[in-house]
Amino acid sequence: MADVRELQAFAESRQASFTEELRTMVDIDCGSYTPAGVNAIADRCERRFVQDGWLVERRQHVPPDGEPQLGDLVIGRTGSGDGSRVLLIGHMDTVFDEGTAAARPFRTVGTLAYGPGTSDMKGGLLAGFEAVEALRQTGADSEHTITYICNPDEEIGSPFSGPAIRELAVEHDVVFVLESARANGAVVSARKGVTDYAIELRGRSAHAGVEPEKGASAVLAAAHLTVALHALNGRWPGVTVNVGVAGGGTRTNVVPERADLHVDLRSPDEDSMREAEEAIRAACLESVVPGVEVVLREHGWHRPMERSGGGGALAELAIMIGKELGLELSETATGGASDANTTSAAGVPTLDGLGPVGGDAHADGEWLDLSSVPVRVALLAALIDRAGDR
Repeated sequence: MADVRELQAFAESRQASFTEELRTMVDIDCGSYTPAGVNAIADRCERRFVQDGWLVERRQHVPPDGEPQLGDLVIGRTGSGDGSRVLLIGHMDTVFDEGTAAARPFRTVGTLAYGPGTSDMKGGLLAGFEAVEALRQTGADSEHTITYICNPDEEIGSPFSGPAIRELAVEHDVVFVLESARANGAVVSARKGVTDYAIELRGRSAHAGVEPEKGASAVLAAAHLTVALHALNGRWPGVTVNVGVAGGGTRTNVVPERADLHVDLRSPDEDSMREAEEAIRAACLESVVPGVEVVLREHGWHRPMERSGGGGALAELAIMIGKELGLELSETATGGASDANTTSAAGVPTLDGLGPVGGDAHADGEWLDLSSVPVRVALLAALIDRAGDR
């Protein structure tokens, strides 16, 4: 069993190189739909795998007709011992448009690093490499088989990498996802599921002043449907329904023949998720405005990551290791989804939030606490080492 203090000391000895590599990565624009930038990060991950002696596989995205090009998927494999089979997942993409890195490049203020993707999740992406290298220095890595997926499209729901993640997850005993720890250091043992809806309402146009009775207002129907959908909030604990985008009509003197709604549903558990999904379908079937047809398109991003026995045991193991490192860790649930939802839904014990401490993801003030890096690398390395001790 690796000594946690030795792991932390190793990570501390590499703090400067970690920070410089983080600077380089943050100053590369790599939004999900910026494949050249994502592949620049993929190049660096592939180089690190090769440098550290991993076997590397790189898969190019081949988009269906009309779909945007995405970056490559990079998978590293190391170890061949009789220990646990551990899957690590970190994503290379961000939510930011091209030009963001130039507008607000990497900078530090005290122990905090700022810039696009510092915490979501270039800090965690690098921490995965550092943790395995720390184990290698102690000889513990030879006991385990470790696979590391560097994902190019997590911020848009992993449409390209998701099938590979599901396929590889079931070949492993545990999964550790390297999204940043919460601002208070907590690890993540549960996440809400997400289903999105695109709703098109088709009515009938008419002159609004001369013969409005000949029209069927899609906008009016959309307004009624918005109220009905928001009324679902509070029906199930933790379930949220939000009409985030609404639009329709062409001119004030025309009864609008079309309107569109885009809806976000989130739920902490599978039972309430299914009930809420059915309630949304039922609301779209109700004919409130005669002559208006409702067309519902449903896209399930992630099923809920519920706190399972296996995932809960991993959280408890993390808390115990944290005490050895002088950390008062806790576990938490969050409303955001990640690739942890996918692996948890596949039935594999999963723990998330194992990157360094960070916050304000997707915002201009996104930050990562550099002082948390050594201890969080040590925590992750020890979790990998003891994954079979659950």
